[in-house]
This record gives sequence, C-alpha cells and structure tokens, in this order.
Amino acid sequence: MERLKNIVEPLVQWYQKNKRDLPWRRTKDPYHIWVSEIMLQQTRVEAVKPYYERFLQTLPTVKDLAEADEETILKLWEGLGYYSRVRNMQKAAIQVMEEYGGQFPADQKALLKLKGIGPYTAGAVGSIAFGLPIPAVDGNVLRVISRITADASDISLQATKKEWEERLTEIMPVDFPGDLNQALMELGATVCLPNGTPKCGICPVRKYCEAYQKNQTTLYPVKAEKKARTQEYLNVFFCVDGSKIAIGKRPKKGLLSGLWELPNGNREMAPPAILQEMGILKAELIPMKGQKHIFTHVEWHMDCYFVKVSERTDSNLLWLTKEEAEANYALPSAFKKIWQEGFKCMEP
Repeated sequence: MERLKNIVEPLVQWYQKNKRDLPWRRTKDPYHIWVSEIMLQQTRVEAVKPYYERFLQTLPTVKDLAEADEETILKLWEGLGYYSRVRNMQKAAIQVMEEYGGQFPADQKALLKLKGIGPYTAGAVGSIAFGLPIPAVDGNVLRVISRITADASDISLQATKKEWEERLTEIMPVDFPGDLNQALMELGATVCLPNGTPKCGICPVRKYCEAYQKNQTTLYPVKAEKKARTQEYLNVFFCVDGSKIAIGKRPKKGLLSGLWELPNGNREMAPPAILQEMGILKAELIPMKGQKHIFTHVEWHMDCYFVKVSERTDSNLLWLTKEEAEANYALPSAFKKIWQEGFKCMEP
C-alpha cells in the first residue's frame, strides 16, 4: 500500500502539467462527463470527440435526453456500437428527471442506482464532477497498478477489480480525487501502454514501479485468454426497387436488438428462399464482395448480394431512399460496408 501512496502526488502533478486537452475535461457538468465516460468505453478518444460534440449539440441537457425519441438517440450513437448503452443512458436520464429533479445526485450509492452506471462510471462522474473520494477502475487503471505493484492477480476477474477498488479507496485524496482518477487513466492511455510496450522512460512514477525495477513490465497485467468467438454465417441482401432500398428491424432480444439492418438470413437457407419469406417474390441476385464483422463474442461471416427487385408484396421491410435512410435511421457498423458497396452497384 505504501508504494501506491507514494505515486499520488507525483502522478497528479504530472497529470496537471501534461494532460491532453479533451472537450469533456473542460467541464464539471456531471451530464457531460457521464456522456463522455459511456462513449469512451471500448472506443478510442479521437473517435469519440465528434460523437460527443454532436450528441451534446443535439441533446445539451439531461432533460433533452430523457425526452428524445429512440430513433434520434440511436442515430446519434450510430457507429459507436453497443447500442444498449445509449438506451440505458436514456433510462438513467428519465430516472434523474423523475427521482432527482433533473439534477445528477452527488452520491455514490445514488449514482449506482441509475440504469447502466456501474462502479467505474460512478467513480468517474462522482470524483470529477462532485469531488467524491471514490476510485474509477477501468482497464487502463488495472494495468497501471498491476505493474506498479507487480501484482499477478487476473485482471479479467471481477474479484480482482473489486479488490483494487477497495485498495485505491484508501489512497484517494480528499482535495483532488478526480485528478488522481484521471491521472491513472491518462498514464495508462499514453504511457503505461498495453501489449508489453510501456514508455517507462517518460513515466513520472517509474521509481515506485516494482515491475519496472525488476525489468518485468511485459509480465503484467495478468489476464486470462478470452474464449473463442462463436462463428455465424449469413446471407445479407442490399435490396433495390427503383430508388428505394430495404431495411428491416431486428428482434427485440439478442445481438443488435431492436436496431435496423439490411435484410439477411442464415446461410443454411438458400438466398431466394430467404427473400421469399421477406416478401420479395421476383428478383435478380448479383453476388457482391463478402464481409466479416467481429463483435465481442460473435463473429459474422457474410455472403452479400445486390438484389434487383421486380416483384414484391407487403412485408415488414421498410423501403426508403438513400437520403431518408441515412438521415433518420441508425444502421449498425456490421452492415456499413455492404451499404456502401450496394450503392456502388447502383451506379450506372
């Protein structure tokens, strides 16, 4: 514990002098900080910046988010993935409006009761916006402290994360907890890098780092290998009828639940049979380049077809122009390349 106590002051000083100028660091508004933290989960900082600015330009307050229609929030989130996060954000925004009078609660337990907010997000919002002395432990932080203490606990285990939350709580400074949390995150993001390539030469706390002193930085953190992803094989269709293109809605449960998609079906069924079930009675099928998309636990292998429709009947498909679809409907990243290739096929 003494080793961790020693890093607090030099690390915070380093952060205050060297922190990146990021838009969410220019505010203490808990709503804005919360939006950034949810967006930054498993997404690069540079990729988040335009999403963050567009989201807050459209929905500048928690009240705006609570009252927005679902298509608006999904469209604003388009490309970030993990759409359940933005749906949970809206549910949490409604809680804030109904239970806390439109003001985020400056209390750890109350923050944890909001939909989609776990210990990390509660720690980040609580410490940065309200100065609560609670840690925010994410992958970057776990990597940093595993190396500093040469701790071989498996960081993929919830028990390890919980233990570090408890240990870091003991060293949280009362005056600047948000700076310490952000300093640990910043160090992990810019210096104490993953995959065995930390920039120890510029680390402000290397003299306190046990892994560095033992020349064992490549051994930490310890993390169990991920299970192999499930492989799924699909036929995906870019269906065109004149100037209209078909999109459909996914089931309310499961992967990409309730989102819009290009028509598709399991590859075990022949493409014409899949189209028949969707109400496309006559069509010319032209093979397009196959695509692959990797989710956290699933990998899609997609055979893709450009479909010139000559006869169709009523179905659950929605037929839209390119402009209508792109302005109003969020299409998951899994279908983006097929969408782009489809329009190339439409060109004369």
